Amino acid sequence: MSNSQDTAAQAAVLRKVGGPFALEPITVAAPRDDEVLVKMAGVGVCHTDIACRDGFPIPMPVVLGHEGSGIVEAVGGKVKRVKAGDHVVLAFNSCGVCPACQHEHPAACAQFLPFNFGGARISDGSTPLSQNDQPIHGVFFGQSSFATYAIAREINTVAVTSALPLELLGPLGCGVMTGAGAVINSLNLQPGQSLAVFGAGTVGLSALLGARAIGAGNVYVIEPSARRRALATELGATRAFDPREVSDIAAAVKTANGGGVNHAVDTTAIPAVIGHAINSVMAGGAVGLVGIPSPEAAIPATLLDLLVKNVTLKPVVEGDANPQTFVPKMLALHAAGTFPFDRLITRFPFSQINEAMRATERGDVVKPVLIF
Repeated sequence: MSNSQDTAAQAAVLRKVGGPFALEPITVAAPRDDEVLVKMAGVGVCHTDIACRDGFPIPMPVVLGHEGSGIVEAVGGKVKRVKAGDHVVLAFNSCGVCPACQHEHPAACAQFLPFNFGGARISDGSTPLSQNDQPIHGVFFGQSSFATYAIAREINTVAVTSALPLELLGPLGCGVMTGAGAVINSLNLQPGQSLAVFGAGTVGLSALLGARAIGAGNVYVIEPSARRRALATELGATRAFDPREVSDIAAAVKTANGGGVNHAVDTTAIPAVIGHAINSVMAGGAVGLVGIPSPEAAIPATLLDLLVKNVTLKPVVEGDANPQTFVPKMLALHAAGTFPFDRLITRFPFSQINEAMRATERGDVVKPVLIF
């Protein structure tokens, strides 16, 4: 039942696989002890939202959205890290107590899937969202931020300061963090080392920005979209290849960089493309695997092939980042002028959520951000 502490909100509710998202009134319950009520300023649209709309298993009806930013309205009784009035970025959810979480690696949380895709609180199966006293699945990535108000947890709420408008900061909590973290954390790219990035969406271009921010050497981007190749070049790519115009993209990268690159990042999750990434890396290098593959997708290499090539495959979740430290790090790099992630963003009003997703799927925009 409702009570005086509940908050009326508008949310983009998904009721069936394939959509559409419909703006509907919902009720957001008051925050529990470890929770935070956030008035949303903006939220990025991520391919994971699209994947869940199109059938990645998640209970419905549901409110998605997991790249939120906004202002804290209220906090639970045990919350210490943020307070009402703070500007915050919301990131992914984690348990906080498993060995990975205890060692500052929440992206490897032992309960990552249920905490982020379960559609309900782990503790008791409840949801803070409802409509006419009927539950609406929520806590998607610990936030469900396709709504004017969201309930997050203290553990995935990051206090921020920035010269940029608050509504643009949400993608730091997932897509931008994933790309930049893949390079800086997962692959540990060093200044002067070379990199190949396969796919120039938000994650790929954020990988490019991360490489440039740490002083990488040559960075090659492989992307079929002319518009995105042009943007990659503007953002510092040494060269951008159109894979449709090159018969052997790995050979082209090797020729361009004198034998191959130190590391590569694949954001496509397409086995054939991953094969090109493996073949473009020099012995001793690594390939970061960032995209979400189809269930039957397999690595296009044998164990002997990897052994002979001496290439490491590194699956990457959320950039192997701890949001509490990595989000401020990215903002510091932006303030220093070395991480212009805002160049990736196109604004849409919240009411145009379906059009923003279509624009993403068509490749018209890199990172849509819905503005409240």
